[in-house]
Amino acid sequence: MKTFKEINHNLTFLEKTTTLSVVIPAYNEEEGIADIVDRVLRVENDLAKVGISRLELLVVDDGSHDRTVQIVSSIEGVRLIRHVTNKGYGAALKTGFLHARGELIGFLDADGTYPPEYFPQLCQVALNGADLVIGSRMAGAKSKMPITRRIGNLFFANLLSLIGHQKITDSASGMRVFKREVLERIYPLPDGLNLTPVMSVRAIHEGIKMVEEPIPYNERLGRSKLSVVRDGTIFLRSIIWTALTYNPVRILGAIGLAGMAMAAAILLGLVTHRLSGITTLNSWGVTAVFVALVAGVTALDIFALGITFNYLVSLFYKRPIRQGLLGRPLFNPPLEHHFGWMGLFTLLAGLIVGGISLALGVNGWAIARLWLYLLGSAMLILTGMQLIIYWIILRVLEELSQREMLTKKDMDLSQTSEVTLTV
Repeated sequence: MKTFKEINHNLTFLEKTTTLSVVIPAYNEEEGIADIVDRVLRVENDLAKVGISRLELLVVDDGSHDRTVQIVSSIEGVRLIRHVTNKGYGAALKTGFLHARGELIGFLDADGTYPPEYFPQLCQVALNGADLVIGSRMAGAKSKMPITRRIGNLFFANLLSLIGHQKITDSASGMRVFKREVLERIYPLPDGLNLTPVMSVRAIHEGIKMVEEPIPYNERLGRSKLSVVRDGTIFLRSIIWTALTYNPVRILGAIGLAGMAMAAAILLGLVTHRLSGITTLNSWGVTAVFVALVAGVTALDIFALGITFNYLVSLFYKRPIRQGLLGRPLFNPPLEHHFGWMGLFTLLAGLIVGGISLALGVNGWAIARLWLYLLGSAMLILTGMQLIIYWIILRVLEELSQREMLTKKDMDLSQTSEVTLTV
């Protein structure tokens, strides 16, 4: 149930919202630009039914060298903005956002794949409280998306859902409506086709209320400019790198845990073999031991690095971190607070195992019987030292991340009361 404050905010927004600015980026779209512009202009009456009193349509020509500019120039009711040279899909959209006058801003592609007739539905959702409304091509409506792109979109949507703790069905949809006020929170955005997935990632991590609305999707008019492999790689890289700037431990911590799990599984296998009476290792066994050692130490580094980056992100944004690996704290106090004693215990265990092994070696034990213990000792000592080092680093970063908040608290007079004593 909505609070009175939320209802009042939405009513106030309804009173102020009168204009929807629709931005269409266009690059060599002479085959379909007239049709999509006409379709957008024809939804103005339907927009009025949901509370939008004015439609503003902006076409941003991104350096076209066909007849796109001439066609758009001849259509009444369209603002044409031109890039002298081609700057990219995202750059064209951002130019349109900059020139838009509406309280709501929407956009869609010029190729006829997205249905402008659904703008009233998307606006209605925005007027009901959503900050960003995505027209989802994967949420149940009829879609003519090619199978390769469908698979790619499913992959990226599930990846973003996993990273962001929010179910997303279409992370890269090119038809959206959002409130102008959210631009400051989702910027900066890239100049290329990866603008839409980066917008989705930023919106999730910025706590922007994002809602998906099912829309149909059609085959495009003209030749597609999307390269499945090249642009798919850019999308993947953009999603991961953007997420790392908000909650690094979500990704790095998961990689670290996976490495630790692999090392633990190999160690368990060695113990099982030893208990079953096998005392020698073949070449595969030796390889497994070295893989476990490398995976274990590397995984710990990556896991701790993720936690360290979260503190750095907190310092940069000047707000508490605590998004965490699973979106909520699992330990109280946090796990990194235990790195100190865990490191000392692991270091001590390594020194003991190493000392005993060396003593046995001096007293005549063959190195063939001791090398595994010496190797294990080295790993324990290195792991212990790493935990202690990271504990020191994280304590310093935690102190820095809380410094501003604690300073304000110490200087807040409202936290104290003055008592006057009369003698």
